[in-house]
Amino acid sequence: MADALTVGQLAAAIEARSSGVLVVEVRGTPDRPIDRVAPLESAGPGALGFLSNPRYRRAALASDASAIVLAAADADAMAEGGAQATLLVCTNPYAAFAFAAQALAPETAPPPGVADGARVAPTARIDATARIDAGAIVESDAVIAAGAHIGAGAYVGHGVHIGERTRLHPGARVMADCRVGARCILHSGSVIGADGFGFAPFEGRWVKIPQTGRATIGDDVEIGANTTIDRGTMGDTVVEEGSKLDNQIQIGHNCRIGAHTVIAGCVGIAGSTTIGKGCQLGGAAMILGHLQIADGCVISSGTLVSRSINERGFYTGFFPFMKNRDWERNAAVLRQLDELRKRVRELETRLKERPEPPGAARDDS
Repeated sequence: MADALTVGQLAAAIEARSSGVLVVEVRGTPDRPIDRVAPLESAGPGALGFLSNPRYRRAALASDASAIVLAAADADAMAEGGAQATLLVCTNPYAAFAFAAQALAPETAPPPGVADGARVAPTARIDATARIDAGAIVESDAVIAAGAHIGAGAYVGHGVHIGERTRLHPGARVMADCRVGARCILHSGSVIGADGFGFAPFEGRWVKIPQTGRATIGDDVEIGANTTIDRGTMGDTVVEEGSKLDNQIQIGHNCRIGAHTVIAGCVGIAGSTTIGKGCQLGGAAMILGHLQIADGCVISSGTLVSRSINERGFYTGFFPFMKNRDWERNAAVLRQLDELRKRVRELETRLKERPEPPGAARDDS
């Protein structure tokens, strides 16, 4: 953590980091020192907490946090309840808390240079302000831009370009000819540009199709641990700027991930699928290949997307969990659905063809 900031300084930092979009009103003592963030339940003096759900107002009132970020409605309720914490009031408490956490834990640039034990090819171009840690490998014709940090044991392949202030955590891999933009974060075990899964069937065996495209990562992208992004078969696999990918995600060859899309852990996206801009994919969602997902779509966790989605919306496709005995009974019914549908249609047809009984009322209007 950084040196302590006063609540007033923290409010100013939130406004500056949000480029003035968030305006913070301080209610209480602005010169209280804050040196860390903490959950409401365990926060003590010097800690900053946040409240974004009214259900946790009671926990906020009982908290020993020195300051709490929250919305105006919650702040009014807190004041009525006799809150002792200084309140930082804004329209988006969650984002404000994120900016405050950044201010309290600023990034520290490593000392520039190539550490002993790093292996850098003679034709690689390393900016004087970049850092290459011990055990890292940088292959021929690679470019490492200003302020970039290649962690211990990371691998940068032939002809790779790593943008300004991008960080590869220990063990990250960027394979030959791929591109990573500025201010990206690649966590340990991530692999950018492995071969896509391309094989042609031929007389009972599979013939490998050379994967000659690249993987291209835009600016301000974060890629979680053990996430893999395959290179294109011919064209590029692309992750556009500002996207955030969790751990253990698989993105197949020739996919395109739209700008500012967020993808939770264990999602799988098959090849040649395009995910629109500003989408949200829940954990373990599965997206089949050669599909188009419209901008702004939200896909629930565990959903299987088997056809293109052309309209922005919130999509879910799974049964709610239940006791196994009930699930087995329902699964047995599901297996009969096609037969049941046929029987219902036959009954409907018979009812339509059935003659009216004598004396039945008629409508001759």
